[in-house]
Amino acid sequence: MTKTKKPSKGVTTSQKKTNKKMNSSKPSFSHYLIRLIGFGVLLSLLVVGILLGSVYIGLWGKLPDYATLKSIKNANASEIYSEDGVILGRVYAENRTDVNFKDISPDAINALIATEDVRFYEHQGVDQRSLLRVLVKSLVLRDKSSGGGSTLSQQLSKNLYPRRNFGLLSMPVNKTKEVITASRLEKIYSKKDILQLYLNTVSFGEKVFGIESASRQFFSKPASKLEIHECAVLIGMLKAPTFYNPRLHPERSKQRRNIVLSQMAKYEFIPKHKLKELQARPLLIHYQKQSTQAGLASYLREKIRTETNKILKDYPKEDGTYYDIYRDGLNIITTIDARMQTDAEKAVAEHMKNLQALFSQHWGNKNPWGNNIDVIEDAKVRSEHYKSLKQKGKSAKEINKIFNEKVSMKIFTWNGDKEVKMSPLDSIKHYVQLLKTGFLAMEPKSGKIKAWVGGINFDHFKYDHVKSKRQVGSVFKPIVYASALQEGVSPFDYLPNERKVYEEYDNWSPRNADNLYEGSYSMEGALAESVNTIAVDVLLETGIRNTIVLAEEMGIESSLPKVPSLALGTANISLYEMIQVYATLANRGEHTDPYYISKIENNKGNLIVDFTINREENRYVLSPENADIINHMLQAVVNDGTGKSLRSVYGLKGELAGKTGTTQVQADGWYIGYNSNLVAGAWVGADDMRIHFNSLSLGQGASMALPIYGKFMNKLSTNRNFNRYTNSPIPKPHADVLADLDIPHYLPPESNFFEYLFGVKATDQEKLMKRKARKDKRETEKKSIYQKIKNIFKRKN
Repeated sequence: MTKTKKPSKGVTTSQKKTNKKMNSSKPSFSHYLIRLIGFGVLLSLLVVGILLGSVYIGLWGKLPDYATLKSIKNANASEIYSEDGVILGRVYAENRTDVNFKDISPDAINALIATEDVRFYEHQGVDQRSLLRVLVKSLVLRDKSSGGGSTLSQQLSKNLYPRRNFGLLSMPVNKTKEVITASRLEKIYSKKDILQLYLNTVSFGEKVFGIESASRQFFSKPASKLEIHECAVLIGMLKAPTFYNPRLHPERSKQRRNIVLSQMAKYEFIPKHKLKELQARPLLIHYQKQSTQAGLASYLREKIRTETNKILKDYPKEDGTYYDIYRDGLNIITTIDARMQTDAEKAVAEHMKNLQALFSQHWGNKNPWGNNIDVIEDAKVRSEHYKSLKQKGKSAKEINKIFNEKVSMKIFTWNGDKEVKMSPLDSIKHYVQLLKTGFLAMEPKSGKIKAWVGGINFDHFKYDHVKSKRQVGSVFKPIVYASALQEGVSPFDYLPNERKVYEEYDNWSPRNADNLYEGSYSMEGALAESVNTIAVDVLLETGIRNTIVLAEEMGIESSLPKVPSLALGTANISLYEMIQVYATLANRGEHTDPYYISKIENNKGNLIVDFTINREENRYVLSPENADIINHMLQAVVNDGTGKSLRSVYGLKGELAGKTGTTQVQADGWYIGYNSNLVAGAWVGADDMRIHFNSLSLGQGASMALPIYGKFMNKLSTNRNFNRYTNSPIPKPHADVLADLDIPHYLPPESNFFEYLFGVKATDQEKLMKRKARKDKRETEKKSIYQKIKNIFKRKN
């Protein structure tokens, strides 16, 4: 029997070969890794491609096209100039003044390139080396502080089109947009153009944009005059404008400046042997804040800011679009004289500081509002803080609690702004006691406004009191007497000073300030001494309507009440209007419309509109003869009446006329003075008429307002350039008329004309005899000159 072999437990040779072959066909780790990397690269390329494509076609926001980039225009600040070429201030959305490449210091250009983009002249908008570094750090390593990589062209595109938030994709999307925009910019603009655009666009903090504005703010010089170390300071700020601000952080700024200088030396923009010398220099700045509020005539500039765009609607650009004061870099030339404006602001500040101290001393520990708490409550309700809380839905109880809690705040005082801890209610009480003012000066012949002060401090008090309307008091009286002359009332007769009751006007009875009612006054005396009873009599004899018509023709636009108290100035009228009335007198009855903007030019200096031409012609509203008589009467106010302190206290020389005004309970004080070439006036009072001096001697116009005019004219008199404003004659009436006016202002009650005539000195007696003879002669003539004037200038009802 044959034995059968058992199968071997081992593996045959062929099986081993088969197994080995199977094992060798299994992919290795390195193979997987290569494939994974390849797939990752393809996926990354796909993602990048999709990202690029989506950005390019505008899925993440429309990219600026070539046409848009060609028409890049920064918002430029407009500048307001005085007539004598001084920059009064700027108006802007962004504080920026564009400059040409040639007007930028070469050292600023070199500092910028050395610090921000040393290969600027080699790339075409994208520096691949730097970009790759940033991509690795920011995308792979997730390092948000990687920085760098952005060329100047990319930074420019970021400045022109600020980054947006796209969540996790914000960095790659924004970078991609900047790369595409930068490439387009490089195709449109030359390297010089890009540098110019960049330095005109970049922010230097403090709401300052562009190197020209930064140079003027931190060094008070144009960008063309910057020195190397100053350029290094400004370029160093670009990394972090606030952090490296030389005013706020001088040590940091100096360190950053020295790094910029090192970069300049490294890339051979400055000799290395000069580096240590430049770095050793102290950091010196000449800071001059370029704000919309800084500068002269802030109240007028605010008015111009709000009006200019409306004015320019009538003067569109060639393409039909409209100019914009905030963006178009306009040059606005005013009629203001910078030296005169400076004197006006100084006069206001000096007097108002002294007057406020006198007001506080006058009331002592007492409240000027006494027991009338409504004054404070009304002021609280008018405050912006109260309105804001009300808008937020706060209840009265919550608002009162907030107003009574002490907080840190800055308040205005005449010794400078003061940091205090007080409640908002206490601040209301502080501010309600402050006296305010408005001052205006104008050329009566041309209508040019030469000085405009709308208040005591524009930063704290924006309300312009040149245009605000308050009771005018006795400064209205010259209109009453001028109207009387126009209607044929003789200026030579004596007028009785009697207190009357006017039954047809609700038994109203005017009262004199001195409470004296006796004797008689000449018209000149009644005007010079502000006798109320006579002013009312003259108004009623002339006709209220006639007086109102003349007032309107002389420049008053406010509504005038048709009541006898109009003669006492109970109407609310602005200083801007009253100046026109006195300018008409100074101009011998010829009214001139005032104006304060002469010309507006575009940013290239090309004329847009000239307001000095095609102006409305001056028009006679009062006969020259009658204007001369009123002017003569108002000279008596300065020489012998309520304005005589202009001579004795303020030393004013030359011929001057004017009128003081005081309203009931001394709530408003006025003075308007003039000669042939300049009329100027002031109003003084508190915002609330219930706050006032409790004394006529302190609260009258001669004490409250006249000193501003006196100080202003005194300052002008020290400048020979202003001689024509301070030493200008006032036209006199005809010799016979002047002689007839040269009579005593007042006749005592116990005398009639003839008794007075023979009881005076020989010189006065001779004057009166001659005056009587001339009067008799005129009465025998068919028509007197005044009757002729009346008929010529009489208005139709």
